[in-house]
Amino acid sequence: MPAITLPDGSQRVFDNPVSVADVAADIGAGLAKATLAGVVNGQVVDASYIMQEDSTLAIVTDRSDEALDIIRHSSAHLLAMAVKQLFPAAQVTIGPVIEDGFYYDFAFERAFTPEDLEAIEARMTELVKADHGIAREEWDRDEAVEFFKSIGEEYKAEIIASIPAGEPIGLYRQGDFIDLCRGPHVPSTAKLPAFKLTKVAGAYWRGDSNNEMLQRIYGTAWTNKKELKAYINRLAEAEKRDHRKINKKLDLYHMQEEAPGSIFWHPKGWSVYSAIEEYMRNKQREQGYQEIKTPQIVDMSLWEKSGHADKFGDDMFSLQTDDRNYAVKPMNCPCHVQVFNQGLKSYRDLPLRLAEFGSCHRNEPSGSLHGIMRVRSFTQDDAHIFCTEEQIQPEVSQFIDFLHEVYADFGFDEIIYRLSTRPPERVGSDEDWDRAEEALGQALDAKSLPWQELPGEGAFYGPKIEFSLKDCIGRVWQLGTIQVDFSMPGRLDAQYVAEDGARKVPVMLHRAILGSFERFIGILIEQYEGAFPFWLAPEQAVVANITDAQAEYAQEVAKSLQNKGFRVNCDLRNEKIGFKIRGHSMQRVPFILVVGDNEKESRTVAVRTRDGKDLGSLPLEQVEAMCTTETERRGRTCVETE
Repeated sequence: MPAITLPDGSQRVFDNPVSVADVAADIGAGLAKATLAGVVNGQVVDASYIMQEDSTLAIVTDRSDEALDIIRHSSAHLLAMAVKQLFPAAQVTIGPVIEDGFYYDFAFERAFTPEDLEAIEARMTELVKADHGIAREEWDRDEAVEFFKSIGEEYKAEIIASIPAGEPIGLYRQGDFIDLCRGPHVPSTAKLPAFKLTKVAGAYWRGDSNNEMLQRIYGTAWTNKKELKAYINRLAEAEKRDHRKINKKLDLYHMQEEAPGSIFWHPKGWSVYSAIEEYMRNKQREQGYQEIKTPQIVDMSLWEKSGHADKFGDDMFSLQTDDRNYAVKPMNCPCHVQVFNQGLKSYRDLPLRLAEFGSCHRNEPSGSLHGIMRVRSFTQDDAHIFCTEEQIQPEVSQFIDFLHEVYADFGFDEIIYRLSTRPPERVGSDEDWDRAEEALGQALDAKSLPWQELPGEGAFYGPKIEFSLKDCIGRVWQLGTIQVDFSMPGRLDAQYVAEDGARKVPVMLHRAILGSFERFIGILIEQYEGAFPFWLAPEQAVVANITDAQAEYAQEVAKSLQNKGFRVNCDLRNEKIGFKIRGHSMQRVPFILVVGDNEKESRTVAVRTRDGKDLGSLPLEQVEAMCTTETERRGRTCVETE
C-alpha cells in the first residue's frame, strides 16, 4: 500500500503499486490530461512509471521546469519517426536535447534539402494528430543489438553493443517506430504541440573526423505555439543582428582562408578593440593589478608539468626546432606562475594580482569556427591572483564587484551565476576541492546572489564561478569566470614565505571578465546591432560641410574635437548634405555635425544623431561637453543625449 507524498505535503495511499499517471488521475481529470511525466524521489520518470513503495511525487506538466527537456527529447524521436517513414533507407543514430531545441543525426545516401525538411515537418504534424502512444520497454542488450541489425540500423546496433552486458536496455515504441533511449518521454505524440525544424548540417559519426559524415537535422520545440512564435521571432532578430552581416556594412575586420580562425582587424574594428583594451587596462590598474606580458612559444615541458599537455594536447599548436618541442601558448596561467616564481615572495606580497592581455592559440575544429565568436587566435583579459587560503573569499568578493561594474559599463545588467564543481577527471585532492568549492559558494552567498550548481563542470584543476550575460533579445552568453586552483602553483613550484617563516604554496585564482576580446566584440556588435555606445563607436562623430565654403571651418571643428581625444572625421565630399547624413547614419556614427554658412558665421554646428534626431545648432563647447558626458556614461543607458 504505497503512500505517495505530494509537493504540498499531502499524502495519498493506494492499495496496489501505482503509476504517475494513476496518481494524477486520482487527483483530477484536468491534471491527468496535462500530465507529461513525474519526478519520483527526485528522479524524472515517465508518466507510466510504477511506484512500488512509499515515494515523493511531483507531477510534471507543461508549466514545470522539467517539461521543456522532455518535450524536446520526445520531439527528436518524433523527427526520427517522420524521417524513417518518408525515407526508409535513412539510418538513425543519436538525437539529444540542446539549448533551445534538439537535433537528430541520420546516415542517408544524399543530402536533405529544404523541401525535405518541409515534408518531414509536415509528417511530424500528422504524427502528432494521430496521437500515437509512447511506451517504454526493457530489452536484453544482445537481443536489442540483433533486432536493430535485422532492420538495417547498424549505427544504433553499434551504440547498444557498446553498453556493458547485463545493463537493461531502454527502448521507446511509438506506432511502428522504436528507438533506444533512457527517457523519459511524453505519454503520446499529441503532447508535442509546437515544434519547427530549423536547418540541416553535417556531423561526423561520434564526433570523429576520421568517421563518416552524417546529416544533422536541427529543430526547436516549446510547450505551446505562442512560445514557439516568440522563439522564431528571436531567431529572425538574431539573424538581423548577425555580427558577420553587420561587419560587412561597417568594415570592422575580415577573415580569409590563408589564416583560418584568425582575424585581420581593419582601422574601425581595431578602434573598438583598442577602446576596450584601454578601458580594461585602466580598470584593472584601479583594482591593484600589475600588467605583464609572457611569451607566445614555450617549451612543451612546461605544459606537461602543468597538466595542460595531457588534458588539452590535441587542441595545442606545436612545433619542433633545435631538437626541442614547443607549444604555441593556448592559455596564460603556467606562464604567470613563472613570473610569480621570479624572486622569493613573502606573505606580505599577497595577494599579488598579475594581468595580461594574453594572445592565445587553440586548434579548434574547422567546423566549429564561427565568425569572430569562435576562432583559433584570440586575446583574453586574463589575470591570476596569488593569495593565501584566507584571502580567497575577500578576493572573490572584490572580483564580483569589479565584474558588475564592467558589465554595467558595457550595457549589461542581467547576470546569471553558476558554480561549476569537480569533474570526473581532475587533479588535486578531494580535500582541496571541498575547500575550494565551499569558498566560492560562500562568496556568492555573502553577496546574496542567486546561483545554481553545475555538477562536474569545473576545470580540471579547480571549481569555478561562471558569469553569463543575457542580451537584449534574451540570449545567454557565458563570459566571465573565477576559478580556485590549489593544484597548479604546487605543480609549478610556486612558494611564498608565510608569517611563521615556513614555505607555503599560494592559492591561484584564475579570472577573466570579458573572456575572449574577439568573441566579446562579436557579442557587442549583435547587442547594439552595430550602433555602439558613443565611447566604443569607431567614429564618434563626423563633421560634414554643405558647400566648399565651409570646408575650412569643418576641418577646424573636427580638429578641435580630435584634440579633446574624440574620434572624429571630416566629410568634405562634393555631395548633397542629405546623402552624407544618410551614409553616416547607416555607418552608425553617433553624431553627424553639419556646418553651413549660418553655423560658420555663428561658430556653431547643427547636431543630428544616427537615429534621425535633430538637436539643433549648438556651440562647439556644448558639443564637446555632450561628447564628454556620453563617454562617461558609457553603455549604462541607451539614451544618447540629455
